[in-house]
Amino acid sequence: MSRIVIAHGYGMSSGEHWYASVAEELSGEGHEVRVPDFPEPSAPDAGAWLKELAVQVEGVPAGETVLVGHSLGGVNVLRLLQEHDTGTEGPFAGVVFVASMAGEVGYDALAPFFSPEFDWVRIRAAARGFRVLHAADDPVTGAATPEHVMRFVTELGATATVTASGGHFPSTGESRLELPDAVRLIREVL
Repeated sequence: MSRIVIAHGYGMSSGEHWYASVAEELSGEGHEVRVPDFPEPSAPDAGAWLKELAVQVEGVPAGETVLVGHSLGGVNVLRLLQEHDTGTEGPFAGVVFVASMAGEVGYDALAPFFSPEFDWVRIRAAARGFRVLHAADDPVTGAATPEHVMRFVTELGATATVTASGGHFPSTGESRLELPDAVRLIREVL
């Protein structure tokens, strides 16, 4: 079966929100699911996060690995894809972005994750399929939600699912213990 690596978001950890239920459901189908804790989640360092994500994908062929990035975890996935040696290792099986950003959202502490600019052509070649799950009422991307979603669609050829509500899956101060749409999208790229 496949390895699925779920990259959590800013200020979050592996034991929170929908990560555990998604991992449990897909593990029950025989997949190896990893939900690593990234260092200093409330004061993230882009290099340290990327290094940890790279460790999580080692040992299994890229073509048998699905990457799932939630919020800032999705930006971390973009950086991993940009550095991936597709010529030697082949593309990843697929990528699912949940409430992820395709560019800056105004948090100065997160600016290093967005610099330098993304190499969208290289990123697109690093996976066989891309899916995006976003909510129209996402408070992180706010009024720019359509711009972020469309960037993933136009630059990566992603298929987008946009729900009317759902916030940031979850929004700050909230909890969301299940996310069936994420499970469905992961199955699509397996």
